[in-house]
Amino acid sequence: MAPKTIRLTMAQAVARFLTRQMTIIDGEKLPIFGGVFAIFGHGNVAGVGEALHAIKETLPTYRGQNEQGMANAAIAFAKASFRRRFMACTTSIGPGALNMVTSAALAHVNRLPVLLLPGDVFANRRPDPVLQQVEGFGDGTISANDCFRPVSRYFDRITRPEQIIPALRRAMQVLTDPADCGPVTLSLCQDVQAEAYDYPENFFDEKVWLPRRIRPDADELASAIAALKAAKNPVIIAGGGVLYAEASSALAAFAEKHGIPVVETQAGKSSLPHSHPLNMGSVGVTGTSASNVLTETADVVLAVGSRLQDFTTGSWGLFKNDDLKIVGLNVQPFDAAKHESLPLVADAREGLDALSAGLGHHKADAAWTDKAKALKTEWLKAADKATATTNSALPSDAQVIGAVQRARSSASTTLVCAAGGLPGELHKLWQAEGPGSYHMEYGFSTMGYEIAGGLGVKLAKPESDVIVMVGDGSYMMLNAEIASSIMLGAKLTIVLLDNAGYGCINRLQMATGGANFNNLLKDTHHVTLPGIDFAAHAAAMGAVSRKVSSIGELETALKETASETRTTVIVIDTDPLITTDEGGHWWDVAVPEVSERSSVNEARKAYEKALLAQRFG
Repeated sequence: MAPKTIRLTMAQAVARFLTRQMTIIDGEKLPIFGGVFAIFGHGNVAGVGEALHAIKETLPTYRGQNEQGMANAAIAFAKASFRRRFMACTTSIGPGALNMVTSAALAHVNRLPVLLLPGDVFANRRPDPVLQQVEGFGDGTISANDCFRPVSRYFDRITRPEQIIPALRRAMQVLTDPADCGPVTLSLCQDVQAEAYDYPENFFDEKVWLPRRIRPDADELASAIAALKAAKNPVIIAGGGVLYAEASSALAAFAEKHGIPVVETQAGKSSLPHSHPLNMGSVGVTGTSASNVLTETADVVLAVGSRLQDFTTGSWGLFKNDDLKIVGLNVQPFDAAKHESLPLVADAREGLDALSAGLGHHKADAAWTDKAKALKTEWLKAADKATATTNSALPSDAQVIGAVQRARSSASTTLVCAAGGLPGELHKLWQAEGPGSYHMEYGFSTMGYEIAGGLGVKLAKPESDVIVMVGDGSYMMLNAEIASSIMLGAKLTIVLLDNAGYGCINRLQMATGGANFNNLLKDTHHVTLPGIDFAAHAAAMGAVSRKVSSIGELETALKETASETRTTVIVIDTDPLITTDEGGHWWDVAVPEVSERSSVNEARKAYEKALLAQRFG
């Protein structure tokens, strides 16, 4: 007997399918899609727009102000949900679609799930070229949406309504797969969105998606256990995979049982509470002195859920032990085997538990563990000094971080940030206690992520006190989702540090022998400087706003606005040149071999010397 069917447009089929995908978290069955961000245009309003209207009570649609901003918010929602839930985003054809390409790359690099549904050209090619169509002179199949191909884990162009059946099933497999997880782009030809098809009713059956927990291979596990048993100076690098596998408790138990210090990547920070005695804090270029001293001499590094990028490894110059072995515990084989690591392909929680069972009562030498704890005590003194209050007219980023920590850090706080100088200071200095309470986008280092990201975090964790720290340069790139947060009643506290330009890159420019050029506003080609009133700008979008002139005033403002129900923006001027000297490590930024400037030539000599410490290949 033929299966029962239901006649729907392709867009209606997509919308209905999304509402039937579920997950279970803490015993509660929830829709796996937390909503759809949409900006409508001619390429999606009649098809997808009409379909979303019909399900708005079941699957909410949120209006963004900018396509990149709304996609960033959707990605932050997934990150804050530890990839257990995610969102979809739809745009029209053309510039609206391409505004999401940066976000797709962000999600791709960070291995975060998001479903992108951009409109596309007419499949029937009757209106040819349609408004906003990009024409390839030698290829009639080209569309602007082909730009999504290299930054999508799965890409499909839907040119017939029935194609959505295998495409959506494949999309869900990718979005929920712990190893292949990332952005999915289904490019929806706008005429096909409105075409009807007799879809099988069972295509819309409810399906529950649970995280796959891969257990380790016996041989790989045996090799990893042997390496750890032979180690004299073992260190654990905790990456984002610890959080996505919800393995914080397993990590704490493993570290405590076997006496191994833990260092954290940007994505992995908050894997252990800052107060945990074996948490040495951040590692690498923006690492603490405790983490980096230990990692330099480590003979075995257990990298858990880390892709071992250059900031983590000090551009592969951090590891100084010639006999170093790396055990790559990762759900993705590509990451597990990097740099000739001993791969241990497994879910972080399952892998740690299996390793612990295999190690039995084995424990690192007490002297190594004691050294780690002593180094942490030494680092904490330096950190306290860097974040102490000040009467300076232009405080440092670290001093602002200290003020925010003292005034508003609690069990309910989630700190959000992204590119620039703040991530380095926060990586070192922010005291994150709960898993996921530190939300940093540093995999793609996307300027403009912060405010949109804060909105996504608030939608995922409405009970959290979401604090966004952002510099003036990043704020200027993408601030419109302040208005979205007002519309949605999603209260954020935004601390805006105004150092009058791109302070981080200016410092890097100076460090590589360059002249102060085109980064700080005063060093740009200009007729006059803009003198932006950020507090007035934020207020114009509906936010509560204040400009403060000192660290003391900042702490007072943070306390006084804690009970506000609307997004609050607090602006403070900061020094663009000061950074925390303690901790840190060299980073490979190529210096010109030839220059007429002596400062660049001196920097080149230092660069060539530093290159000798790199572990290549």
